[in-house]
Amino acid sequence: MNATVTDFVGRNAIAPVSRIEAFIRSTHFDRPTLVLDTDAVVKQYRALDAGLGHAKIHYAVKANPAREIIETLIGLGSNFDAASRGEIELCLSLGAHPDQISFGNTIKRVSDIQFAWNAGITLFAADAEEELHKLADHAPGAQVYIRLIVEASQADWPLTRKFGCARDKALDLLALATELGLKPVGFSFHVGSQTRRAEMWTDTLDQIAAIWHEARAAGHDLTLLNIGGGFPAFYGDAIDHPTKYAARVMELVTERFGHVPHVMAEPGRGLVAEAGMIAAEVLLVSKKSDSDTHRWVYLDIGKFSGLAETMDEAIRYQFITDRDHEETGACILAGPSCDSADVLYEKRPVQLPLGLKAGDRFIIRNCGAYTSTYSSVGFNGFPPLDVVAI
Repeated sequence: MNATVTDFVGRNAIAPVSRIEAFIRSTHFDRPTLVLDTDAVVKQYRALDAGLGHAKIHYAVKANPAREIIETLIGLGSNFDAASRGEIELCLSLGAHPDQISFGNTIKRVSDIQFAWNAGITLFAADAEEELHKLADHAPGAQVYIRLIVEASQADWPLTRKFGCARDKALDLLALATELGLKPVGFSFHVGSQTRRAEMWTDTLDQIAAIWHEARAAGHDLTLLNIGGGFPAFYGDAIDHPTKYAARVMELVTERFGHVPHVMAEPGRGLVAEAGMIAAEVLLVSKKSDSDTHRWVYLDIGKFSGLAETMDEAIRYQFITDRDHEETGACILAGPSCDSADVLYEKRPVQLPLGLKAGDRFIIRNCGAYTSTYSSVGFNGFPPLDVVAI
């Protein structure tokens, strides 16, 4: 696994081949398979942790709940952001302690709140009055942080509206939590997925800091700031080294908030995306007409079997083939299902080798996040994405 790129057909630049790529090239797969490198997860965790300083990592389990990843992170001392009872049960079953887990979904079933509280989980998110009442009734005395809406985001994929409350409601929710016997400890937000540069956090942090200082002035003793995710992965556009990126984010936080005793960071994509590649296969290359300028390239994996983040072409994956030494041309990339929505890239066609044909190996880079979790159980009878950890 210490080979160079020239050891493999179709590669002509001298560069290290990752353990994942080497494994894929030496293994036969009869279905699309996500291959994860837990050593890469360790490296990325340590890099982020070094930059975050006193902030604590709460891995967003939803990004990839593979038991090998959770076990690796538990061994590193990570905390966890869980969105469901299932994710809480997973973390606990693999050895995480309840005080390492926060229930970060603002939309929770009553029975799941009860389960989490009885299991020892004491930290919950909320963004509405009814959610606070549910917590007060079924997790009395719990710590709670209020999620805030981010009004503007420079992220590639903004995440707003569905979660969070507006500024005019934030202080009322803190007051209500206190009235209900809960312990309001702070705020949370999400800057948006794939925020490629740390400076892109500035406007969001300004918004949140204004509410934070308003709440402090109103007498609320806030001690926790959950800065959420947004830590980027490489999809073709340059990004900073994770340590440099995280350190700059924390500098921006300190400039606006001063010293906050407890800062939570919830990397998901930024922690595991680059630790995974998908082994796939070309099923068909065709043109709809002899006059077409674009080929259609169909893979054995599509939107419904793991590549849901190609929706609106938001995430632009990078590819490796055995023909990367050949001349390339623009093509439309699509999945295998009998659904016309299963087209991955059409508005911005991708450049792929002109010699590509059915049966060719097709490796999708940096897809350790939000692929296996988005894979359907079996739409059109295609199997869900298989997962292998090395």
